[in-house]
Amino acid sequence: MRELARHIQAATPAGRDRAADALRAVAILGVVLGHWLVTALVADSGALRDVSPLRYLPELTPVSWMFQTLAVFFLVGGQMGARGYASARARGVTYGQWLGSRMARLARPVPVLLATWSIVAATMLASGVGVPTVRMLVMLVLSPLWFLLVLTLLTALTPLAARLHPVWPFAVVLSVDVVRFVLDGPAWLGWINVAAGWLVPYCLGAAWSRGRLCGRRTGWALLLGGAAATAGLVGWAGYPASMVGVPGAAISNLNPPTLAAVCFGLAQCGAALLLREPLRRLLTRPGAWAVVVLVNLSAMTIFLWHQTAMMAVTGIGLLAGRALPGLTSFPDGPGWVLARLTWLPVFAVMLTICWSAFRTYERRWGGTATRRIGEGREPDRIAQEDTGAAHVAKLPG
Repeated sequence: MRELARHIQAATPAGRDRAADALRAVAILGVVLGHWLVTALVADSGALRDVSPLRYLPELTPVSWMFQTLAVFFLVGGQMGARGYASARARGVTYGQWLGSRMARLARPVPVLLATWSIVAATMLASGVGVPTVRMLVMLVLSPLWFLLVLTLLTALTPLAARLHPVWPFAVVLSVDVVRFVLDGPAWLGWINVAAGWLVPYCLGAAWSRGRLCGRRTGWALLLGGAAATAGLVGWAGYPASMVGVPGAAISNLNPPTLAAVCFGLAQCGAALLLREPLRRLLTRPGAWAVVVLVNLSAMTIFLWHQTAMMAVTGIGLLAGRALPGLTSFPDGPGWVLARLTWLPVFAVMLTICWSAFRTYERRWGGTATRRIGEGREPDRIAQEDTGAAHVAKLPG
């Protein structure tokens, strides 16, 4: 591991923004841990039900504050997208070529997921597993794909985002919520916020790529202003405290995004900006930087397969013939939370197995470019491209 870390350290271009890569890794892992903590598959009369612990354990609400990190991901996505697009234009690459390349990288891990789960679903149905159980499992697997659809849309809008002030999509979110909740407008208007709401941090990231948002004052303004606005919306405007959807709740902050979720995302973006310098100092250590690189090399694989890992462990747990605390038991108290924490390392091991099996479908594209860095060719050019840490080093395997 030390040799690998030294290789990655030596192969990393001097101009690489390591803090951005670290923030993206933290955002992905935050979503993974959040899903593992707030998704319970309960054995009930020979079937599995998807139960949200947040519905029965409201004291878990702070978990949604800690691990709903999508705004940070879109912040970094905007920064890397705008920087990569500017670099591509400078090299004479057309918008269509640049967008096609990025879409190919995002889409490559998806077909193997869909193919694998088509076989799994068909096998379960043929073996007598009930249709409701199979439908629920497939929906859990497919649910992360909405994120890729939004990321695809925002990536396509990168030239616009590079010129758009974040206040404009924020104003759209505010207007939509006023119409929905104050003027009793149609609920379908909320889906406008799927694009507008996440465009806010994406535009902030684009501004970051242009050298703005550099001062700590901006970070503190976003953190304190976003936190205060969120507290006000939750405390006095009736928005739910949970930053993820809770079954049975009248309003979901995430599906679609509400003004409260966007304000909370601004606070998260402020915190992320304030963490840049500490992260850069930390990531001068080869070991810490190697961990970030390894996560980013397979970020989409980790994201797409983390629900499968949890379900695989749950399926094995069903063989016990009884409800296992924290795994297939009902989330009815603090004991469930403590038991769930003990299962997280098991989920991580299963995710590592999935990662070992499917990571090549994501990394195949990056092989040529990463090899060029390893050989010392064109490091400055590659460092300017928005390809994430996949262009940092050529790793074995």
